[in-house]
Amino acid sequence: MTGHVAPPPVALPDILAEYRPKPGVADELFDTNGAIRPVWNLLIEHLSCRTPDVIEEHFARGPKYLRDAGVYFRQYSTIPAPEREWPLSPVPVIIHEDEWAAICAGLTQRADLLEMVMADLYGPARLISDGHLPAELIAHSPEWLRPLVGVKPASGHFLHQVSFEISRNPDGTWFVLGDRTQAPSGAGFALENRIATTRIFNDLYPRSNVHRLSGFFRSFRDAMDQLPGKQGRRAAILTPGPNNAGYFEHTYIARYLGLLLLEGEDMLVRDGEVMVRTVEGPEPLGAIWRRVDSDYLDPLELREDSQLGTPGLVNALRQESIDMINALGSGILEMRAMMAFLPRISKELTGAPLQMPNIATWWCGQSSARDYVKTNLDRMMIGGARDLDLPFDVGATTAQSEAMRDAGPDKLEAWIDAEGKGLVGQELVTVSTAPAYVDGKLMPRPMTVRVTAARTPNGWNFMPGGYARFGLSDAATAMAMQHGGSVADVWVVSDAPVPASQPVVESSAARIEPEALPSRAAENLFWLGRYVERIDAALRMIRAYHLRLAETGDPEDPRLFTLGGFMGNVGIAMDATIPSALMSLLSSAHNCASKVRDRFSPDGWEALQDIGKSIERLERSAAPGDDCARAMSILLRKVTGFSGLVQENMYRSAGWRFLALGRALERCDSIAMSTIVFADPGAPQGCCEIAIELGDNAMTHRRRFRGSPSPQSVRDLLICDPFNPRSALFQLDQILELARFLPKGTDGRPSELERIILPLQAKFAVADAEYLTADDLGALRMELSRASDVLWSIYLR
Repeated sequence: MTGHVAPPPVALPDILAEYRPKPGVADELFDTNGAIRPVWNLLIEHLSCRTPDVIEEHFARGPKYLRDAGVYFRQYSTIPAPEREWPLSPVPVIIHEDEWAAICAGLTQRADLLEMVMADLYGPARLISDGHLPAELIAHSPEWLRPLVGVKPASGHFLHQVSFEISRNPDGTWFVLGDRTQAPSGAGFALENRIATTRIFNDLYPRSNVHRLSGFFRSFRDAMDQLPGKQGRRAAILTPGPNNAGYFEHTYIARYLGLLLLEGEDMLVRDGEVMVRTVEGPEPLGAIWRRVDSDYLDPLELREDSQLGTPGLVNALRQESIDMINALGSGILEMRAMMAFLPRISKELTGAPLQMPNIATWWCGQSSARDYVKTNLDRMMIGGARDLDLPFDVGATTAQSEAMRDAGPDKLEAWIDAEGKGLVGQELVTVSTAPAYVDGKLMPRPMTVRVTAARTPNGWNFMPGGYARFGLSDAATAMAMQHGGSVADVWVVSDAPVPASQPVVESSAARIEPEALPSRAAENLFWLGRYVERIDAALRMIRAYHLRLAETGDPEDPRLFTLGGFMGNVGIAMDATIPSALMSLLSSAHNCASKVRDRFSPDGWEALQDIGKSIERLERSAAPGDDCARAMSILLRKVTGFSGLVQENMYRSAGWRFLALGRALERCDSIAMSTIVFADPGAPQGCCEIAIELGDNAMTHRRRFRGSPSPQSVRDLLICDPFNPRSALFQLDQILELARFLPKGTDGRPSELERIILPLQAKFAVADAEYLTADDLGALRMELSRASDVLWSIYLR
């Protein structure tokens, strides 16, 4: 059996003192002769010259960057699935460009073969009729979508992006563990891996001649722009939504490439055309890069229980009015059983064997195959799979066949599907290892590389590295992040300096398409503005309550009784030092923000996350009275910081206007509501001070009025002052200005929203605060509610 040669007894750096490749397992650091591969020398030398403390300090930069950038994945351990920190392994996997070129050549052949198989399965089906694929294998697969039979892609190609999971055999060659054609992931995360790793190795990376990744995305975006359906239309990424494990990647790529980020509800099919619902009305889409499994995309013809798709999408594909990346039904190519037939199919369709073999696999769905394996175990244990004239295909390398022979009858029996329902028998192959940093040393850990390719007019273009997965054990499931696995950057290095990549989209192309704002995104921005304003108001109320509790020590004080009743009416029950309603409001804001991550700055997202962490921390420590009041002041500063980041740094597009509208409507309503209660002439003494405090106008009141606040001075300052950003009139002016710039204006005449706000603005602009009544303010609140309904009915539904 070909085995791994142990490293010779030469002096190794301390960081490699405990590095011991496993016998019979390929390793990326040491070659089959036991020598360090030359491409690793620079990195090993770099690490060897640094103390463990310095290494730890540098390695900590990667996770810090990822946390600051908001990179995460969802771990499906509970419902709802929590966000987990991105598990970066700091040491990259390094591969020489010549070896990478050979890998890409083999996978180019495989990608073309998968395209041909896909075209046949949803076309003439000769592979089945000629006996190269069992009919029952395809017919019984849930990935086989009959409504797509005969549907030709508008672009002429079924596959536009594919990924392959590969590893190295003990003899140094590479093999394929799996094909990813349904909705391949990892490309966006690869970019973040690269940025994080360059932070770690900021002094090594520039001199390591590493091929850049951004050119891959630029060429793919250019290829998308040339698709037939894309001409003059928008392209979008279709995501299952924020609860998906890869949602961060979807938002990242959408932002990076300037694509729309859509969910199924954002689209509709009209007269065979796929449209996106925007605040300006439906607009046609030209290309969809889907990250949703095929059978969920059309509840009319596929899964009727799906809430992720768009009715009529399959019919639009029939009419070739939309380009789909990748074609629906391409999940059929990911079946493990398919790999058993690819070696034979390759010879049939291309006349050549697979340049890069796949893991040894056979299909046990046919009784003849299943019975043959069971009755020939002894022969298989003696000779290995390649020494048998099997009635089914096994795409095994010599090393894999030897591993099959050495596995033992119990394990081999376990590979066979006892029920014979079209499942797959598969060799449990051992993957290669690569260095991972463990307790101050480099240690070998099982590793696979994910290779991603995108179709361009000039053929398949491969991302040069970018993504490797590490496991805690040799089991394939241990590679998954859901089971404790981690990821690392992959450096494809050259012997000479490589040219720097250009930006993904050059400035000359930045204005090709004006912004389109999907209605769902506008709705979430609108409600984000409202929820953040509600959090601000809640913090001020809780602070006012605890300041007076500290002052009086009497929960029955009339002011506290009035304030507590007011808070209860808006859902803030004072059943705890920090009410649960505060976390509920933050959760609602977080949910809205998560659905517009592609339009949200990383700094704004991190600021929102920080508010939540601060509330959880203070919830455990804040005591009633002055301590809680100080805690609310801390949170108010954080909320103000978040609002400043989002409001002031966000481009003044339609998205910003809906965010600002939500904030202005909510603030105007909140001011009117608190003024009704606390500026009432019959309210307990001291309530006017509460109104001024809730309006954050204590200093302004002292400058503008003599004496203590009165109902009249409160109404003057908080309702009728056009220069006070916390007055109702100021917010009405803001709403009116924002409304004038919303789409759907009609011949210069006021829109329906303007027709509601204009009379309100005029009324309070000329009002005398002395004569304003609670009824006037109640009517204001009613009209604000009507304005919100009109906004929703015109733009957001």
